[in-house]
Amino acid sequence: MLAPFALVVSGFATTVLGHGMVTTFKTDGVQHQGFVLDYYYAKRNGQSVPNIAAWYAENLDSGFVAPNNYGKADINCHINATPGTLSANVTAGGTVEFQWPATWPHPHGPILTYVAKCSGECSKADKSQLRWVKIEAVGINYSTQKWASQTLIDQKGKWTTKVPSSLASGNYVFRHEIIALHGAGSLNGAQNYPQCFNIRVTGSGTANPSGTLGTALYKNTDPGIHLNPYTTITNYVMPGPALWSG
Repeated sequence: MLAPFALVVSGFATTVLGHGMVTTFKTDGVQHQGFVLDYYYAKRNGQSVPNIAAWYAENLDSGFVAPNNYGKADINCHINATPGTLSANVTAGGTVEFQWPATWPHPHGPILTYVAKCSGECSKADKSQLRWVKIEAVGINYSTQKWASQTLIDQKGKWTTKVPSSLASGNYVFRHEIIALHGAGSLNGAQNYPQCFNIRVTGSGTANPSGTLGTALYKNTDPGIHLNPYTTITNYVMPGPALWSG
């Protein structure tokens, strides 16, 4: 067991600094453990960490990757991320449900999901070589001015993504991300919260779309990254490459 002091520190950090994590996720209704900060502290204290499909990451500050770090490997799957040791399973056309903290604090910002096919087992994936295909991008409802992040809050942290039915079977890393824009009026004020998961897709799909390296996904001057979110928005330019039509 961790020493009592370590447990206190771990619990404090998880509560205060760990709000940018997917704590659990479901594939076709089957629940899986997400990465939580307790695993970081266990590893640091020489304790065992469970085998999970979620990627390890060191979300130790306020939990985000800043725009001035878009050219670094951390933008792929978060700070110092390493692959999960297992893979979950989902059918093409099925769903992945991500559970963020129920008290997500940032109502301004889009939610995006990407996939990158692994050349072998995703547990051995090199994040710097993964090529991301955007399969979901939800921004703002122009009529209500309600952001995807507010919808997440209304759903108590739950977000469901549909896997394209045409996606070829194989091993993928799913990259699920919130971009919080409450500080985006300042250059480098946006906050990216990428989370990654090893998921094996099954089915009869045959599409193998080409993707984009993580370090080429965004620029800090992109109009969907650097903007004033506290005004009426009538034309939000979604960050990143085009949404895959598949």
